[in-house]
Amino acid sequence: MKYSQPLGILATLMMIGLCFLPWTFIQSIQLSVTGFHAPGTNYGKPGMLNLILGVVLLILFAIPAIWAKRTNVLIAGLNLAWSARNYLLLSSCMMGECPEKKPALFGLVIFALFIQVMALLPGISVSPAKK
Repeated sequence: MKYSQPLGILATLMMIGLCFLPWTFIQSIQLSVTGFHAPGTNYGKPGMLNLILGVVLLILFAIPAIWAKRTNVLIAGLNLAWSARNYLLLSSCMMGECPEKKPALFGLVIFALFIQVMALLPGISVSPAKK
């Protein structure tokens, strides 16, 4: 795909931006949970790994080498798995209370899936092997 690398970079930047927005709202304690701010919970900073993997993805999307594109598929898969984990962890009901899911939590998974597709479609030409 001709524009997979710029689209991957744009989607990665959007995913990093979503880590700073509210993901869920817990009504009983009046707490808005973001990727980096979840006081009063045991969630820690769930968006930190998304940020780290996003920076690596940005670098690998920009490098026009076959090893970078192959590594990008692995890193994008890890990012997708971590985003799915964040969705399942932060949107699950605990002790009879279900948090209110915000659009940024859905966007995180959607952009991670889009990044994975863009990593699988690198716009690089591969020369045949020499014998």
